Amino acid sequence: MIPLLILLKPGLYNAWLFMSVFILQMIVIIFVDKRVRERTHVPNSVRKRQYEKLISIIANIVWLSALVYSIFLPLLFGTLWFYIGSFIFIPGVLLLVWSTANFITTPVDQVIVKGVYQYARHPMYLATILICVGTGIATASWVFILITVIMAVCFHYEARLEERYCLNMYKNLYREYLDRVPMWFGLPK
Repeated sequence: MIPLLILLKPGLYNAWLFMSVFILQMIVIIFVDKRVRERTHVPNSVRKRQYEKLISIIANIVWLSALVYSIFLPLLFGTLWFYIGSFIFIPGVLLLVWSTANFITTPVDQVIVKGVYQYARHPMYLATILICVGTGIATASWVFILITVIMAVCFHYEARLEERYCLNMYKNLYREYLDRVPMWFGLPK
């Protein structure tokens, strides 16, 4: 049997090509405005429950694992896996670009309610899941898809924490938004 580490080789045409969209997104957010960058995460001053702290740690470890693993995971160009994965990946990228544009163009002191945020309260998480599922399929990696499932579960809990923070920060404006827009995606309520 060949050890898994020997099979994993970094490559120019590996899944990191797909995952690099997140690095580009981070670069854009970093250079837009410090206040926008600070809004990307719930501040450490927010009181988190013990399980929320654990989920945040797990989410970050899983996220970094996906990024690192993508360096070693070859894309299966020219296969049905690649085409199906790309079919899922591309809408994910479009959703990520749209939601990031809405995120950075909304003043920091306002609830983001324009663009794709009219249809889903957490489109960036949804975009990330689509991108990662597409990447997992384009590489035919069930390990990567399992990592994505764990990430999605963590995102759900992270989204709940963010909503609690936003309710505290924006009060009735955010309550109205919660009542009007579904958590993940769908027709407005």
